[in-house]
Amino acid sequence: MEKILVVEDDEQLLEILVLFFQGKGYSARGVVTAEEALSLYEDFDIVISDIKLPGELNGIDLLERIKKISPEIPVILITAYASVQDAVKALKMGAEDYILKPFDLETLEIVVRKALESSSLRKEVEELRRELRAVYQGKKLVAKSPAMEKIMDLVRRIAPSDVNVLITGESGTGKSLLARVIHELSPRRKRKFVSINCAAIPESLLESELFGYEKGAFTGAASRKRGLFEVAREGTLFLDEISGMSLSMQAKLLTAIQDKRIRRIGGEEEIEVDVRIITATNQNIDEIVQRGEFREDLFYRLDVVRIELPPLRERRQDIPLLVQHFIEQFNEKHNKRILGIQKDALVALETYNWPGNIRELQNVVERAVVMETGPYITVQDLPDKIFHRRKTDSGLNMEEFLEMDGRFNLEEYLDDEMRKFLKTAVVKTKGDKKKAAELLGISYRSFRYYWKKLGLG
Repeated sequence: MEKILVVEDDEQLLEILVLFFQGKGYSARGVVTAEEALSLYEDFDIVISDIKLPGELNGIDLLERIKKISPEIPVILITAYASVQDAVKALKMGAEDYILKPFDLETLEIVVRKALESSSLRKEVEELRRELRAVYQGKKLVAKSPAMEKIMDLVRRIAPSDVNVLITGESGTGKSLLARVIHELSPRRKRKFVSINCAAIPESLLESELFGYEKGAFTGAASRKRGLFEVAREGTLFLDEISGMSLSMQAKLLTAIQDKRIRRIGGEEEIEVDVRIITATNQNIDEIVQRGEFREDLFYRLDVVRIELPPLRERRQDIPLLVQHFIEQFNEKHNKRILGIQKDALVALETYNWPGNIRELQNVVERAVVMETGPYITVQDLPDKIFHRRKTDSGLNMEEFLEMDGRFNLEEYLDDEMRKFLKTAVVKTKGDKKKAAELLGISYRSFRYYWKKLGLG
């Protein structure tokens, strides 16, 4: 149901307009001043305003402010004091139409309907443009590994519903990106996707960010502020690092989710909120719940569908695709013309453990793109950490061993040493594993066995 805000100082006409549009199936509300309209208009799909209004601001001022902050909201101006100059000025400032009093109500409704249809079409076009931009700006999942294909199959099945989703996984695995993909594939994609990192904001500020506050609610509250629950109206609210939220804040969040209502800080009015909740954490949320650090009732509300994103080291098949994707992305960003990556450099990336996951890979590729002067990224463009392990992992001498007081693990040490030689041999032979096996003096069958056993592929 489209929402219409009518701004008119003639209270009799205002009542007629509101009742007329309500009778036509719209949700309509009327206010008398531009100042009051400015505090409400973001919740409406279209604004109809008289030009002459009481107070400091008139209809032209209202049009100017709305278009400056929310240009997508259509504004229709009506007036009894017409001039060609005013009409031209209003249309140049972005008014959808300019109507003279007295007017026929049915004619006005046709103008409103056309304005809403045009607005909807513009939104669809912008959505398509945004999706196209997203493809080139890393906003789409790039994957072909079985693990990620399974996840995307699940995403396609749950996205059309309003079910709450909990995304888990290490830092840098793409949890926020996956949340956005779910939103983009849902019926809510035409509304806002709003995200917040719950662990990065103090509790006192987090409450005002989520629920908003009224003017004068506390020192410094100079004006009313809408919370993210309201900003994400009919869209998606993504709560990242939810496990970092305090217990008292968890209780307030639970109430908001259960009742689908919020109350701004310092406010008395309860506000209905229609949002889809997606949450994420890089912690073991089950253990946190068991320790009593996260409310069990809230956990069950959030954990309706859980998606566990695997670390990059468990989806190495995706590395070549991701590397090429990032090369194209950073070519555009840094005005470069890198065509691709040499095979030995790619093998080095495929065999690295990636503790920082996709975010770390993205940073490594960007550094390489910036440094490379030729057409292809080479081994020399990659940081030393891709090849060299710390001394404590593989450079232990006998004196250090004797000082370790029994904490040494021989099996892990030998595995680390073998892993280092396997990786180095593959890099040296530019990815040819058969030649790498020959270089190491073992059979290709043995090479494949150890390669798999040591988690290299």
